[in-house]
Amino acid sequence: MPDNQASEVIRGGSPDSAVDRVADFYGAYIDAVSDGTDDLSDQLRAHYLTEDFRQRLAAWEEANHADGVLRAQDVPTHWEVRYHDSGAGHLFTTVTLTWGTGPDAGHTQLAVQSDLSTKLISDIEDAPSGP
Repeated sequence: MPDNQASEVIRGGSPDSAVDRVADFYGAYIDAVSDGTDDLSDQLRAHYLTEDFRQRLAAWEEANHADGVLRAQDVPTHWEVRYHDSGAGHLFTTVTLTWGTGPDAGHTQLAVQSDLSTKLISDIEDAPSGP
């Protein structure tokens, strides 16, 4: 969406909502990576991700030579976060990342798990393909 249309969009959120926290994290993280602000992306990871997951993420990144939060080497042009499910002390969201613009833009989906007690992100995986 062009900046001239930004005044038409109302955004909100709550620090008590795990879904909002995932959306806040992805918005800020993508901005930081896009801007090349390495320290900020590391600080965001420290604030929004569990320590255990940060360690597993570092191992994934070493093995895959990509950003584990985005599951890619590039920066998406758009992101969306949707509630998926909850249970066993976890909340699950689906993050859709858009790569490129126009009719040829690609999309990937990530399954993001948050711990309900802390609202911290505790896992990110490629979302299973639909039927």
